[in-house]
Amino acid sequence: MGAVNDHPGRLGRALLTATRVWLPLTIAAAGAVLIVLGGGRVGKGTLGDSLAAAGVALLIAALIVWMLNWMFRMSVASNRDREREEQAREYFDRHGRWPDD
Repeated sequence: MGAVNDHPGRLGRALLTATRVWLPLTIAAAGAVLIVLGGGRVGKGTLGDSLAAAGVALLIAALIVWMLNWMFRMSVASNRDREREEQAREYFDRHGRWPDD
């Protein structure tokens, strides 16, 4: 297995920014617009109810997208920590002391 490139190019950074920031913000903005268009009132039994409900659903979806991105970043950071620990253990096995000593 090859190592994942830790330093993405310009296109990779743009895609990461779009996924991490702009996608959740766009979904949330669309949800807010639908809530405003729906009148923010529930119980009328009209199209407004459906629009407001769809807006709330989009806000929840935006939160879920943001949380998935955050959890993925945390897992990648955790994997890097494990790799550094493994390298330190291998150094200890070879030299009999920790790299920081």
